[in-house]
Amino acid sequence: MATQDIIQRSGTSQATPPAQARVGGVKQIAKLFDATKCNGCKACQVACSEWNDLREEVGSFQGTYQNPASLSPECWTLMKYNEIEDQGKLRWQFTHSACMHCADPACLKACSTSGAIIQHANGTVDFDSDKCIGCGYCASACPFDIPKISAVDNKAYKCTMCSDRLAVGLEPSCVKSCTTGALRFGTREDMLFASEKRVNELKERGFPKAGLYNPEGVGGTGMLMILHDVTQPETYEMPKDPQIPLSVTLWQDWVKPLGTVGLLATAAVACLHKITVGRNIVEEDQPGYQPPEEEVKQEEEAKK
Repeated sequence: MATQDIIQRSGTSQATPPAQARVGGVKQIAKLFDATKCNGCKACQVACSEWNDLREEVGSFQGTYQNPASLSPECWTLMKYNEIEDQGKLRWQFTHSACMHCADPACLKACSTSGAIIQHANGTVDFDSDKCIGCGYCASACPFDIPKISAVDNKAYKCTMCSDRLAVGLEPSCVKSCTTGALRFGTREDMLFASEKRVNELKERGFPKAGLYNPEGVGGTGMLMILHDVTQPETYEMPKDPQIPLSVTLWQDWVKPLGTVGLLATAAVACLHKITVGRNIVEEDQPGYQPPEEEVKQEEEAKK
């Protein structure tokens, strides 16, 4: 992606905003995951690993097909297996777990390093590992628990929506590999239209609670999810109402601007003092100054 496509950078605030992008006609994109079509084949997980050259260590069997157990610096996309009891019967619910690419990303707001996290005009949120200092603020701020800190180089990693593929007009590798049509990719407008049509079909087929998971607490997401029961996203291991942590909001919207104002005010007061009063002069530099010993000597000579 070109630097002109960047609309937000970490380490900036309203008082010190980044350069504005010349976005022109760039449209926002979105990835649509339809949980009602997913069969848990893990093709998306393997494709992500292959394209990004990731090799997570092989774990041990923990009573589930889910492997590894969670996202990591070497696993940016994970197929989660959720066993649900429905009307006395057990069934699988699969979750394509990866970065949600929030419209109002908490990770970007929390990051204090300029340019370590960026948001492109098309809506994708990307990490610049060369600038990451490994503070972990992004990992603690994310309401979806996505970014992970590597123990090898102490840097944060997550799904980039295959930004390198998008830059040359290709779709993300996970979408390319999906054999059931559970993953789709296109403009955000098209994906919202497709999801509305699919949800209506599901309701007609006997899923009255089917709906689109697109939480407003983070301004909407770049990965949309169609769920059997949108009223219970916890059954897919997704938060019901994800929000940007209050501490992050206070830091970005209040503390950082106030700190900038404080620095500017200090500089202004110093300049004003220089203009109106001038520099401070110590006693030794005053005209006619005499050390105390010299004054005592002069007094003794006067008495004689």
